[in-house]
Amino acid sequence: MIRAVIFDMYETLVTLYACPAFMGKQIAAAAGISEQKFREIWNPSEDDRTLGKRSVEDVIEEILRVNGRYTPALYEALVTKRKVTAGEHFRYLHSEILPLFDALKARGIRIGLITNCYFEERDVIRKTALFPYFDSVCMSCEVGLKKPDPAIYERSMQELAVASEECLYVGDGGSRELETAQAIGMHPLQATWYLKEGTGQPVGRLPEFPQAETPTDVLRVIDTIN
Repeated sequence: MIRAVIFDMYETLVTLYACPAFMGKQIAAAAGISEQKFREIWNPSEDDRTLGKRSVEDVIEEILRVNGRYTPALYEALVTKRKVTAGEHFRYLHSEILPLFDALKARGIRIGLITNCYFEERDVIRKTALFPYFDSVCMSCEVGLKKPDPAIYERSMQELAVASEECLYVGDGGSRELETAQAIGMHPLQATWYLKEGTGQPVGRLPEFPQAETPTDVLRVIDTIN
């Protein structure tokens, strides 16, 4: 019996590819720094940003100073645009996401979130229409754990007061999240509704896992298991 559905965030509930991005390549260009020089600091900082050990403000300031490009105005412009862009992605939610959440609540099914994210994304997530639906929220930058570490899944299940076999885990499959969900006894389901060819999304279809073509398919999968 499924008593909880735990969702990934990016490329599952929201996509980063529906509007212009402001990631490493774009920030480097706006800063007037070669992408190679920018990534010498940006890429190694990813784990620390994901685990909440560093902020985007800290890393951007370091990159600007190391490359002789720091000015208060440029620093503020880059940080502000990064934060604004993080919020823009939530304007492009799949039309079935909120109805799915309403349907889950109507069935008495608890909703969890496990996401690898940075502080600037955390701040946006907390302000979205999605956030009030969650009965448990495990954001990597807050809890100091990240997927695919089973510990972040265990934390979510503890907060939801459910066993692994009572959980459906829904994600696009990045960070080997579905493999971990399956290994600890959850029911894994690949969310494919945001997948598009040629977008640069990090994960394609994973035929070894059941797939949901639309958010509504999540309900049908629950019915099949129950």
